[in-house]
Amino acid sequence: MPEDMELTELAEPAAAGIDTSGPRSARDLEAVYDIPVTVSAVLGKATMQVAQLLKLGRGAVVELDRKLGEAIDIYVNNRLVARGEVVMVDDNRLGVTMTEIVKADRSV
Repeated sequence: MPEDMELTELAEPAAAGIDTSGPRSARDLEAVYDIPVTVSAVLGKATMQVAQLLKLGRGAVVELDRKLGEAIDIYVNNRLVARGEVVMVDDNRLGVTMTEIVKADRSV
C-alpha cells in the first residue's frame, strides 16, 4: 500500500488496487476464509440498576424486552447482520435459523 494513500481511499476497492470490473467468485474471498469471527444470538435485553443486579439470586427471572416467538438478533463481531428463530439442534443443544438478513448501514 502506498504511504501517501489516505484512509478514505481505502474504502474504495479500486483505490486499494482491487479489481472491481468483473463478477466475483468464491476464490476472491479465499484470503478471508480463515479469519475467526464471533457470532452472538441475542434473545433480548434488560436494563437495571446495579442494586437490582446484586439482589438477583439463583432462580431469579430477568424480564427481557422481547415477546415469546419474536425474532432474535444475530450479531457478527458486534454488528447486527440478521434476525432469526431459536431451534433445537440435538436433544440438548440450541441453534439459530436465520429468517431475515439485515441490510448494513454503510453511512456509519
